[in-house]
Amino acid sequence: MNEPAPIRLAVLLSGSGTTLQNLLDRIADGRLRAAVAVVVSSKADALGLERARRAGVPTAVVSRNEAGSLEAFSERIFAHCRGARADLVCMAGFLQLIRIPDDFAGRVLNIHPALIPAFCGKGYYGHRVHEAVLAAGVKVSGCTVHFADNQYDHGPIILQRAVPVLEEDTPDTLAARVFAAECEAYPEAIELFARGRLRIEGRRVCILPG
Repeated sequence: MNEPAPIRLAVLLSGSGTTLQNLLDRIADGRLRAAVAVVVSSKADALGLERARRAGVPTAVVSRNEAGSLEAFSERIFAHCRGARADLVCMAGFLQLIRIPDDFAGRVLNIHPALIPAFCGKGYYGHRVHEAVLAAGVKVSGCTVHFADNQYDHGPIILQRAVPVLEEDTPDTLAARVFAAECEAYPEAIELFARGRLRIEGRRVCILPG
């Protein structure tokens, strides 16, 4: 029986593109059966755009300020996703709120560098998350992959991966440990989606047998 075509991804980013690079590397070495069809950035100077160009991936920039309203901003982004025939949209360090249109409901994922519902929401991104984790004195952190909705770091949770918080940790060392967990969790969630093994039931996501 013929294998289905690789799932087509649209990746949204605002910064360095390390999550994008992880996906590109795993696609290149065969660990992730997918294709990045387009990368859309909210910042014209995002390093992630250069990573995409080096990989031969089409890119686009959609500025929140230039778009004006949240609705216009979101529509421009998803127009690029439609134009690339994306099956799934992956937010990868995308720092803007968006409105998800009906035709992409249940087809947008986000990854957050903490265990939602802790250390999440507006203003919690990048090293700010890890600084807050260390300040709180918690013993465990990690990452969360979830279906995105129209709120920051909200939506049904697909996967979580926990990592220890060590006594000697700095924001940098904790970030590196969490990112290693992200590099495993996000491709796994994409594979589950591609294989039709995710079912949303209210606030929960059921992972169906393979």
